[in-house]
Amino acid sequence: MEAYLFLIGLVLIGVIAQNKSLIIAAAFLLIVKAIGLDSRLFPSLQAKGITWGVTLITAAILVPIAAGDIGFKELLNSIRGHIGIISFLAGIFVAIVAAHGVGLMKEDPLVTTALLAGTILAVGLFRGVPVGPLIGAGIAALVIGMWDVISKAFSG
Repeated sequence: MEAYLFLIGLVLIGVIAQNKSLIIAAAFLLIVKAIGLDSRLFPSLQAKGITWGVTLITAAILVPIAAGDIGFKELLNSIRGHIGIISFLAGIFVAIVAAHGVGLMKEDPLVTTALLAGTILAVGLFRGVPVGPLIGAGIAALVIGMWDVISKAFSG
């Protein structure tokens, strides 16, 4: 029963925060659980869902290339000047950081729960944008790594 209440609460928070992704995700899981497909679908979704999501996001990002709106000329022009170079480097940085986040999320499901709670809070109270847990997990992995290095340095 707790899972149902939690998911209903997440749908309501999504409505209040106007977060369509949260509404759709929580409602989908609620429906899957209510019709009894959770034991068959949840294990695959938990094991492969992040990979599916990354694949879908990657496809969405590549649509302008596939549609012919962005070609090699536009790509090269986009990284001229300081704004383009900084954006290019930021893209590299977040992709690398997010890759570490995938590993952290697979290792510890509680990381995903904490990231989701933080994202919901930021969207609901601070008008944040739900960019997804991958970059948050990547940043968490970086901070945890630095924490471990500093802890070892001071512990002897």
